[in-house]
Amino acid sequence: MLNWAPILLGLILFILMSPGVVFLLPGNSKRIEIGTFTTNGKAIILHTLLYFVTYTILIMAVNVRIYFD
Repeated sequence: MLNWAPILLGLILFILMSPGVVFLLPGNSKRIEIGTFTTNGKAIILHTLLYFVTYTILIMAVNVRIYFD
């Protein structure tokens, strides 16, 4: 059986943690902006680091597994 957790978690986190989709940290005019669909360079770097840390913790430390028959 194939472990689908890395694929599915990567896809879900990519969609949710894209800068500006759900939140933008740091925002253009405020510290946090919600649902603006805009981005900036600092936000891209910060969201990339957040994505990497969250993905690594879920896959390596929490040991999430998803199997389909």
